[in-house]
Amino acid sequence: MEKGKGQSSSKINKYACACSIVASMISIIFGYDTGVMSGAMIFVKKEFHISDVKTEVLAGILNLCALIGSLSAGRTSDYIGRRYTIVIASIIFLLGSVVMGYGPNYTILLIGRCIAGVGVGFALMIAPVYSAEVSSPSTRGFLSSLPEIGISTGILLGYLSNYVFAGLPLRVGWRIMLGIAAIPSLFLAIGILKMPESPRWLIMKGRLREGKEIMYKVSNDPEEAELRLREIKTNLGIDVNCDDEIVKISNSVKSQGEGVWKELLLRPTKSLRRILIAGVGIHFFEHATGIEAVILYSHKIFAKAGVHDHKHQILATCGVGITKFSFIVLSTILIDRVGRRKLVLTSVSGMIVALTALGTFLTLAEQSGGKLIWALVLSIITTYGYVAFFNVGLAPVTWVYTAEIFPLRYRGLGVGIGVAVNRLMNATVSMTFLSMISAMTIAGTFFMFAGISVVALIFFYFFLPETKGKSLEEMEALFTKSKDSKNVVSKEVEIGKR
Repeated sequence: MEKGKGQSSSKINKYACACSIVASMISIIFGYDTGVMSGAMIFVKKEFHISDVKTEVLAGILNLCALIGSLSAGRTSDYIGRRYTIVIASIIFLLGSVVMGYGPNYTILLIGRCIAGVGVGFALMIAPVYSAEVSSPSTRGFLSSLPEIGISTGILLGYLSNYVFAGLPLRVGWRIMLGIAAIPSLFLAIGILKMPESPRWLIMKGRLREGKEIMYKVSNDPEEAELRLREIKTNLGIDVNCDDEIVKISNSVKSQGEGVWKELLLRPTKSLRRILIAGVGIHFFEHATGIEAVILYSHKIFAKAGVHDHKHQILATCGVGITKFSFIVLSTILIDRVGRRKLVLTSVSGMIVALTALGTFLTLAEQSGGKLIWALVLSIITTYGYVAFFNVGLAPVTWVYTAEIFPLRYRGLGVGIGVAVNRLMNATVSMTFLSMISAMTIAGTFFMFAGISVVALIFFYFFLPETKGKSLEEMEALFTKSKDSKNVVSKEVEIGKR
């Protein structure tokens, strides 16, 4: 059946892979900005003598400002293209890193963090969308996961930077940690111009010949390229036999802005409403389940468990980064084989167990004053276990899933809204975690995250159909046909037999 569709080959197109890798570089810079703040906060707090509330604001402002970037990036990428949107993100990161590296006082540091946050919003929206649009259905999960690998790589590099520069004088060390990200941002802004534009965006703008040329480069064979072109043309209302260099796109398809907002949010079709619920829901639960608390405040968690030396806390935090990176890499191997739905259900089930165990062992470690070595060790192990389960499923699936389910006309806006919700939840957790552990203890906070994970598991079971192997143009039909992805698969098998 799949062969007839031109999708049987699971071979990774080298050109498409190279494009996705370069686009994912922006995610490495974002990941670095996130990870490096975990250790830098220790030294910033020492120099500026700031309170826990100001520390929370410094940690969370990045993601709060990312709301601006994510909501702007959707429409920006629809107007100027996916490639130039990545350039804008790189320039914003560059400016933010320079201001943070200068950081003579808390206010200027906060402004630099906010500028970088806008870049985060752009990066999180555009990298997975670009990767999804250049990849074929059989390898889209892998290529769309590359930005998540980039984030994990950046976070690990941020942790290692904390460890390497921790020995420098107080006024120098953390500034180098934060400012050094300006260097790769500059190189990426220049290098990204050598990348091709998304073929789907070009065709959406009526630039058919350019889109066709790039589509042939990112496809494994001419048959696959022609199939993908026909699906895009059909989706945009273009004659499938049209081979003009430039075509005029009908106003109903070409219109942007207010019309698209209304169609997606105020009067969506039944299938589009289900797509929006799935896309926004998975982004909400990705951070409502507490991962940012571990990424940003792991040194606090290890301190509560009984690790009191700053150098040892940073070293244990490096273990979080290594675990995150290792399981993200594993997820890229599994996502196109196992499927999005099975992977995310398994991931969240493991997170529930790990969070419950972490809350239990932290309770015992705190009550003993850090004297129970076995409770300390198990607290660290379950922290790593939670990070492992999160990154093998929920982390990559969130970005792959939302980048592929929205129809082309709504993709920029839809993914932008999803990222905005993602950043809002991220900011909420990062800006309230220290207050929550003061109000309900650190163990109680992780028990709360375990409870939210149970709700997430129920949501994913009922609202996320399987999308593995489907073309981007098939997604709306997938959400129309059935509430159960198994029913969709069985119908396709029956059609294939005919």
